Amino acid sequence: MMVPVALLLLGILIAALAPRLLARADWTEREPVVALWVWQCVVAAVLLCCALSMTLSAAGAWQAVRGNLFAPAPATVVEAYALGTEGPWAATTAVLLACGGAWTAAMLSREIFRARSGRGRRRAELLVRAPLLPGEEPGTDRLVVLEGERPDAWWLPGAAPQLVITTAALRRLTKRQLDAVLAHEQGHAQARHDWLLHCSGALASGFPQVPVFEAFRSQMHRLVELAADDVASRRFGRLTTALALVELNEDRGVFGPCPVPHAQVPQRIHRLLAPESRLTPARRLRLTAAAALVPVVPLLVTFVPALRTLG
Repeated sequence: MMVPVALLLLGILIAALAPRLLARADWTEREPVVALWVWQCVVAAVLLCCALSMTLSAAGAWQAVRGNLFAPAPATVVEAYALGTEGPWAATTAVLLACGGAWTAAMLSREIFRARSGRGRRRAELLVRAPLLPGEEPGTDRLVVLEGERPDAWWLPGAAPQLVITTAALRRLTKRQLDAVLAHEQGHAQARHDWLLHCSGALASGFPQVPVFEAFRSQMHRLVELAADDVASRRFGRLTTALALVELNEDRGVFGPCPVPHAQVPQRIHRLLAPESRLTPARRLRLTAAAALVPVVPLLVTFVPALRTLG
């Protein structure tokens, strides 16, 4: 039975080639939303290859799985997959891939639990630093102002999302720059970038030896910021957004020789001040459609024997 092997090889090929091709592409910074979509399709294709290979391997190893999986299919279709002739490696492959799937689910559950507990802890700290007034209900204000000497602003996701901003930021930012910061954080919230970061973090932490997942996590952190910058710059201008980034990060040492914690901030500012032209709508559409076809390839590989038999 060659289909499970072909699926595994296809997954390895996609995982090896896609990050290199995306690293060489000259359009990812110009179109971060498209790049986010392409990365999601690549990772979905890799995971789909593993899931389909596990399913067919289990069908080849155990009659019970094969009977349920191919129950509505004609006998000729089952014969086309040559199930039951692959030897003991099918059961081993199915078990290993199933363990990988369970580990992925566990890592994602851990990531979600950590995110929820972190949000709860930050909300509790927020209530201590900004206590509710008499008669005020928790979570009713979408904007919370904190007393602070460092200019900062961040979005607190959850059932009742809130934007938190310090008094130092209010003093330093102009009204238009403040609006740009609000638009940036709202861009994160509307696109649910937190879920992308959780998923990429779960895969990278669960499989640190797989380079494509580590690249996925690092690119998600970079691209979501670029996408949110574009949301703000389209509404309030690139110069205003860049100046807001400068004002918020000037005291953090990000413009020094070793800006490790926020190394991408100078690059983001340069991108805003010296923008490259966007891709044409036709090319964006072609890239989006091509990326959407990547997860379709494992499905085609899986159904080729059945289609040949029925055709």
